[in-house]
Order: sequence, then C-alpha cells, then structure tokens
Amino acid sequence: MTVIPATMQKFCREKNIAWFASCWDEEAVDFIEQFDVPIYKTASASLTDIELLIKHKALNKPIIVSTGMSTMAEIEEAEKLFNVGNILIAHSTSSYPCPNEELNLRMITTLREKYPFIPIGYSGHETGLAPTWAAVALGASFVERHITLDRAMWGSDQAASVEPNGFNRLVRNIRDIEQALGDGIKKVYDSELTFKKKLRRVK
Repeated sequence: MTVIPATMQKFCREKNIAWFASCWDEEAVDFIEQFDVPIYKTASASLTDIELLIKHKALNKPIIVSTGMSTMAEIEEAEKLFNVGNILIAHSTSSYPCPNEELNLRMITTLREKYPFIPIGYSGHETGLAPTWAAVALGASFVERHITLDRAMWGSDQAASVEPNGFNRLVRNIRDIEQALGDGIKKVYDSELTFKKKLRRVK
C-alpha cells in the first residue's frame, strides 16, 4: 500500500514539489504521516468531523480546510479548533461541475474580512478557468483545481477537472494576475513619462 505514495514522494522530491494528501479518517492520517508531508487538507465533507480535525491539530502542522457544503457556523466551529498559524481556509462549492451562479466568489472577500490573519484560498470545481482567475483577483492566496488527463474519463469530478494544457494556462495566467495586481499605491511609472509629455495639455 505504501508503493504509490513512496513513488510519488520520490518523484516530487526530484521535481522540488511539496506533496500532501486529503485524509478522510484518522487511520489515513497515520498512514500519510509516515511520509512526513509538510501540510494536510481536509475535504469539505470532513469539515464537521471534529475527531478528524482534532487528530490533525495534534500533529501541529498546517491544514487547508475546504468549506463546501458548509454553513458559516460550521466554518467558525472548525476554525476555533486551530491556531491561526496552522489553518488555511478554502472557499468552495461542492458541486461537480459547479454552475457559475453557485460559485459565490465574493465569499473570498467575506472570509478575508472575517479572518484577516488566516490565508484564504479557493477550491474550484467549475468547468472553465475564468472563475479561478477571478478568485485570485479577489485576493485568494492559494487555489486548488483538480487535474485530469481527459475530462471525458469516468468519474464524478472529471468534468470539473482541468486537462494538462489548460492547467498550464491556468497557472501562467495566475502569475500574470498576481504581477498585474500591484501594491495599490498610485504612482507615475517611468514608462508613462513619454506619453505624459506628449499627451497632457495642462502640466
């Protein structure tokens, strides 16, 4: 049973990739912990599994908590279990694929305002890429998207996954958005000075 994770760990180390897993029960946590992963994730379905969350807390490692199919009260209850430095919260809607009108991306803003010292991210299950880009523009500090070799393959979340070419484009454009967002401080750039001199009538 350890062959697949061990092989994956070897590959990720060679590629300098930090890998981790989403554990659905305490036994799975014990199994994955032998590989000394740097972080864990709980699926949206596990947000109310207090015993599992307590198991994660005992490891004193960061954990990403997905919030699909959950109320705000349930999110608050889970957040209280962890220290601020050990939890990341991912906004999500657990439909596969999720229609755009149910993505509710403004929840990212809501969570950022409610938890200003906790990284807020986005776990997307939509069919396109644009909502994930919008999530980054809204301030998501991390994103999760499922990847597949072929969206036509069997499986409940294949249609909500991204194929390799699309995934490359997703990451590339996220990096462009991060760069384009800037620091929010108004300034006149050197690249504008020639046009300012040429086009501005009143100095």
